[in-house]
Amino acid sequence: MKKDIDFHPVTGVKLAIAKEEVNGNIEWAVYIINLNLIELSTVMITSKGYGIMEGEEKKTSTLRHMIQELGAQSIAKIEPIDPALFALNNEFWVSYYILDQIFDKKFIFPQGSMDEVNIKNIPELGLEGVLHA
Repeated sequence: MKKDIDFHPVTGVKLAIAKEEVNGNIEWAVYIINLNLIELSTVMITSKGYGIMEGEEKKTSTLRHMIQELGAQSIAKIEPIDPALFALNNEFWVSYYILDQIFDKKFIFPQGSMDEVNIKNIPELGLEGVLHA
């Protein structure tokens, strides 16, 4: 059971939603950033959106991703994201192993967190977006 697993606090792992120009178009994507000096293994990420949009409760499909290994001080693109979903809460549940220890954290980009005022340069990516630590 999950309650029986000893989860350790997550440090050195961040998520970002960032934009880049591709062939003259702006594309948004979600990235995982490993700032640790050791690789992460069996990285599992689930994502979903939920909230009120146009007066109705909305939920997106739950997506699941697996990255076998994420090297020390490296970055991986998880998934593209449609800017229309920024009107919802976007939740990413990340679990991974370092050696034989499991780590687990929920990252939530709340509705409105992708407003232009929150968009900053993310040095690790060299892109603009919102960083969640």
